[in-house]
Amino acid sequence: MKAAVYNQYGPPEVLRMTEVVKPTPKTNEILVRIHAATVTSGDVRLRSSDFPGIFWLIARLIFGLFRPKKQILGHELAGVVEAVGDDVTKFKVGDEVFGTTTMLKGGSYAEYACLPQEWKMGVIGHKPANLSFEEAAALPIGAMTAMALFEKAKLDSNQNVLVYGASGSVGTYATQLAFEKGNTVSAVCSGKNADIVRSLGAKHVIDYTTTNYFEGNEQYDIVFDAVGKSSKSQAKKVLKKGGMFVSVNMMTDEKDLHLQEIKALAEQDRLKAFIDKRYSLDQIVEAHKYVDSGRKRGNVVIEVMS
Repeated sequence: MKAAVYNQYGPPEVLRMTEVVKPTPKTNEILVRIHAATVTSGDVRLRSSDFPGIFWLIARLIFGLFRPKKQILGHELAGVVEAVGDDVTKFKVGDEVFGTTTMLKGGSYAEYACLPQEWKMGVIGHKPANLSFEEAAALPIGAMTAMALFEKAKLDSNQNVLVYGASGSVGTYATQLAFEKGNTVSAVCSGKNADIVRSLGAKHVIDYTTTNYFEGNEQYDIVFDAVGKSSKSQAKKVLKKGGMFVSVNMMTDEKDLHLQEIKALAEQDRLKAFIDKRYSLDQIVEAHKYVDSGRKRGNVVIEVMS
């Protein structure tokens, strides 16, 4: 099968297309014919080994000290079950699925991947019926991260919520989830992305290129940093008493319950994936270059099977 592999850390050019052995599912695994994947910030960090401070050494110890242990990147996928192991009970051949490859040996930058029907670090579930494979592949990580962080922040209704980095993958989902629950959302992004975040539910837009959100007079119940570039000390200046600051720099878990909630919201047209650009698997280097440029809005999708 075709796959994009990398054998060393570095720029996008370390990724190369090659033929690898098609995997065979174990008794508790499903074999998925991948239709779509994405380029997440996690993929870019693992490819470049760009981790801050002491986290660099920790990440290298986990993911490969001198060269990557997981040579096929890609953390999200959507596709069709082609084969199932003898012990699989949740899926059957022909099922359309979406989910993650977190901490598995192989990623989604390939024509096929084997995934357990259940494992501790990641999730796989039936795809929202009304979504394309590309839309479904772009949902899990960004939406689950937003959902997990809002749990930490104790998101309720009738709150004043600020989303910093609202036009990115996690930010577009955070904006929608906060709005969906009946909150007033202020979105921090560049002015050129104002229409996007307003279409997702933001009532107010703060252009970070001209204004520091923490110098305003507005007070918020929650400040949600969706890009890891703000700080608790900055947020404190605009948080109400008892208000919460959460950031993508915090640890979150992938939960099957969250994936099912995301599926339900998507099928009710209450949660949508904003797709910025689409690339073929053969264009994986160009896709990573685009994400590296910092101009990505929402999600970048890889079309593995057309």
